[in-house]
Amino acid sequence: MMSVDRRLIIAGILGLAGCVVAAWLDVHALMLGWLCVAATLSGIAVGAMAVLMLTYLVRGPWTEGLHAPLVATSMTIPAVAVLFVPVLVGVPWLYPWVGKGVVDPGSFKAIYLTPWFFIARTVFYFGVWTVLSWWTRAAWGSPRRMVASAAAGLIIYALTASFAGIDWLETLTPEFHSSLYGLLVLTFQLLAGYAFVLVIGLSRRRAETDSYGATLLAVLLLWAYNHAMQYIIVWSGNLPRETVWYEAREHGVWGAVLWTLIFLQFILPFFALLTGKVRNARRPLLVIASATVGLRLVEACVLALPETAGGRAVILLAVPASLLLAGALWLGAFAGLYRRVLVSAHDRQTLENDFDAAGSPLPSSRP
Repeated sequence: MMSVDRRLIIAGILGLAGCVVAAWLDVHALMLGWLCVAATLSGIAVGAMAVLMLTYLVRGPWTEGLHAPLVATSMTIPAVAVLFVPVLVGVPWLYPWVGKGVVDPGSFKAIYLTPWFFIARTVFYFGVWTVLSWWTRAAWGSPRRMVASAAAGLIIYALTASFAGIDWLETLTPEFHSSLYGLLVLTFQLLAGYAFVLVIGLSRRRAETDSYGATLLAVLLLWAYNHAMQYIIVWSGNLPRETVWYEAREHGVWGAVLWTLIFLQFILPFFALLTGKVRNARRPLLVIASATVGLRLVEACVLALPETAGGRAVILLAVPASLLLAGALWLGAFAGLYRRVLVSAHDRQTLENDFDAAGSPLPSSRP
């Protein structure tokens, strides 16, 4: 059987060839496709870091069962940062606010939306997340340090991830603004990170399901709630610029893609997870989690492409090619880190007791 590493190499070569062809045909389309893939992979890595912090504060059997994949996934943040280099290089091709007079020159937005400031913020985000991932991993095994790193880290994460999502995706249409966009990005990342580690954790034939299904349902509800609230606020407020953003996603091909996303990501898994046979079974959960990871790229495309891609047919090549190349590079980094985490004495240590909000040990509740 062909090894996983060899498959990644072949996928990377095919992706590189596809990216070269896409760049020759339409550089803008390639940059858009790469941005969607990079945003998705960053969502998985950064979202896993946030979930890891949550497991430090909300203890349970499921938290230790997913510890290894959560740590390995969060440690791929530097690899995702490298994948964002083409995005930073391609800022002039990606964003309409670069030297085109889209933004009022006298406004704060004109200062905020400048290439050098955009690049500096992105470097800052990845620097902060890298430090947080190292800090969170190092705190494992010490309840007081775990509580401290998670409590502070989640606040920093929420602020930086919200601004990052606004920078990378919302500013593709600088005339659009939503006060809930940052929250949409947070739930995008939480869903991506949690679903990915579920795929890793449930891939073992005898893996325990614990409360994975119930937690996945809760995250799905949070994701759907934020999207619904943004939609309701925009239409009830009769905001012209914001309604145009939705109109671009409700008609034609993008309307079909949007409704497919709603059905496959919320309606179908919601009703499926209400039943115990699905919620507590390994294989159904693995299918739902795998679909959720794939649908994150679909959501990223829905957020980024309707206004920017236009009628560019090359985007149909750019997105898959970018996924093959960037995905192969990122999965290679994850596989190496996951193997290291599995044999690490530090990451394999178990906590003898549960602990309270201050990190003080409590009597063990385990059988």
